[in-house]
Amino acid sequence: MLFGSIEAGGTKFVCSVGDREGNIEARASFPTTVPEETMPQVIEFFKPYTLKGIGIGSFGPIDINPNSPTYGFITSTPKPGWRNYPFVQAIKEQLNVPVGFNTDVNAAALGELRKGAAQGLDSCLYITVGTGIGAGAVVQGKLVQGLSHPEMGHILVRRHPEDHYAGKCPYHKDCLEGLAAGPAIEERWGKKGMDLAEKPEVWEMEAHYIAQALAQYILILSPEKIILGGGVMKQTQLYPLIQQKVADILNQYVELPDLASYIVPPGLGDNAGITGALLLGVEAAG
Repeated sequence: MLFGSIEAGGTKFVCSVGDREGNIEARASFPTTVPEETMPQVIEFFKPYTLKGIGIGSFGPIDINPNSPTYGFITSTPKPGWRNYPFVQAIKEQLNVPVGFNTDVNAAALGELRKGAAQGLDSCLYITVGTGIGAGAVVQGKLVQGLSHPEMGHILVRRHPEDHYAGKCPYHKDCLEGLAAGPAIEERWGKKGMDLAEKPEVWEMEAHYIAQALAQYILILSPEKIILGGGVMKQTQLYPLIQQKVADILNQYVELPDLASYIVPPGLGDNAGITGALLLGVEAAG
């Protein structure tokens, strides 16, 4: 019995086929351009398989309210061509299978809870720091959802005293994503993060912003594990910087486990999102 999954990111789509336990058997990736170019490649990947369901973990914002007339749509994204795109409907129309739909970071949080760094726990928080910043949360074994999905990448943070960069977010300028996502690093410092590895001032500033966000998430959600993924977090020198700054900010107000084992990289590596999306497909199939 096979299931499909789609991790729809701002840069690329990753598609996979796997089993009920979330084990991936085949995969492919395609650039995220416009729907007219990307979606036919996605459909062609799945056509040779007989699938029981497909799970989608998508960049957002998206509509995940099943009672909404725009359920299954990518909504107010700045990604050219994808605004108000009926993602779930397009998959159902072409492949005629049940579809599970959530954010890419919620899918990654689910994958890490079931198969990764938070396995055996009831709650976790997954944050991706890359082209954008997003976070997904699982509490008592369930993905957090209210009016919509969380948009934790757009919280407001205090500016670093030496940071005079205006901010990159097209909606809020200097929110967390606007100050700490990959494009903000590149625009502020004039080089991509991978070319700034030996510049400690870059990563001290980055940790300043991420740690503030984590402290707020800890105070609100009290997750049992925090997992930091995404391209920016390939700079592994960030982890101890963030851990120390979180400790400084919280100042022993909240009792936490050892931060080196509490704020960690994804146990599934780059497969967190695609594995979680596969599990969404399993749930959709019933």
